[in-house]
Amino acid sequence: MACVEEKIRLETDGTLSFGNYSVSEKQKLDGFEVNGDLYKVKTHNEVTRLEKNSKLLLESVPGSTVHNFKLTEKVISYDIEGYEDTRLTLELEPKTEYRILIDDVNVGKMKSNLSGKINFSIDLSSRPQNVKIEKIP
Repeated sequence: MACVEEKIRLETDGTLSFGNYSVSEKQKLDGFEVNGDLYKVKTHNEVTRLEKNSKLLLESVPGSTVHNFKLTEKVISYDIEGYEDTRLTLELEPKTEYRILIDDVNVGKMKSNLSGKINFSIDLSSRPQNVKIEKIP
């Protein structure tokens, strides 16, 4: 995998790839349109943030590169790479329980807070990881 030089791009399968954790200067792109939705990405080595229609989707501290980000009503999935232990924040549905899988290993359940946020850490120092977050009915 490699960093996304154009900050954000639409892949042929309809997923999004974004972020560049290798740059020290802040980069951002606002108004990237996909199917009538507007995306905004901010990225550099300290933080990567993706918003959809002014709502946070994902933030990583320190920065990361995310490949094939897919968001459906029940599942969020993506591949992520970086260079160290990374804290992820996603804004989902408020007070809803989710199952988190890292490389197809169930690492537990988490309930989003009143604003819909969940937070967890992932070690990206050795290799990219696949993340899947499933809404529990």
